[in-house]
Amino acid sequence: MPYYETVFIARQDLSEAQVKDLTSGYEKILTDAKGKIHKTENWGLRTLAYRINKNRRGHYVLIESDVEAPAIHEMERQMRLNEDILRYMTTRQDELSTGPSIIMDKSSKDTGDEKKPYKKKDAA
Repeated sequence: MPYYETVFIARQDLSEAQVKDLTSGYEKILTDAKGKIHKTENWGLRTLAYRINKNRRGHYVLIESDVEAPAIHEMERQMRLNEDILRYMTTRQDELSTGPSIIMDKSSKDTGDEKKPYKKKDAA
């Protein structure tokens, strides 16, 4: 079966328990279709880059799964219908990741945020 990685953003005014209930509901859709959940990470309440439906923050959740495409389509349909979900994105992966995601791994030194020193061009 193919591997999928889904990240969704839930509204900021939901409690942690409500976010866990949403996550378990989407996991149930995948497991009922004979899929396997490899990893679930709750990234917590994070600030959005821009406002979405008058929300400045959102609960981010990652689900990595090994399931057929119709189950992913059903999960995305349920996310579209749910008013608590601000955005979602599912990508197909070649292989499952090992260890925590880059968001959860605070000890990672290669974040890509390092600024390169400015070099002045020589006037030639």
